[in-house]
Amino acid sequence: MARVSYRFSVCLGFALVALAAPRALLRASPQEKQDKADSSDKGEKTKIRPEAASRITIEVKGGTNEVPVENASVYVKYVEERTLRKDKKLELNVKTSRDGVAHVPNAPMGRALVQVIAEGWKTYGRWYDITEEKQIIKIRLERPPKWY
Repeated sequence: MARVSYRFSVCLGFALVALAAPRALLRASPQEKQDKADSSDKGEKTKIRPEAASRITIEVKGGTNEVPVENASVYVKYVEERTLRKDKKLELNVKTSRDGVAHVPNAPMGRALVQVIAEGWKTYGRWYDITEEKQIIKIRLERPPKWY
């Protein structure tokens, strides 16, 4: 008998939650209704843009003459911190143009590791703090030492 009443109470609880959840979602505050009415009156469509994203421009030059380094691989690595689970490690990979410029469109704000690998040049890597929405990072590569 105790087993049946426990199952019945669990089923009853789920049924109440299933009935109450749609009503709570449909109910909106007066401020939200006013905001929706204002945006519909203007006829504008607002895009949801992530606030923690930025655009990074990386300029890669090399040598004493500051020659643009083309076709260099630029890796932007960052860690997305989470509270309940293990931190998520993400990496973005772009190549430089003929002018030695690489654009990272949706880079996260915060601390990021920028690594540059180009043929005939020393590998470069450094941590940067991304604080602005449009940030320019200038990188100067050096030639590797000669092996005898």
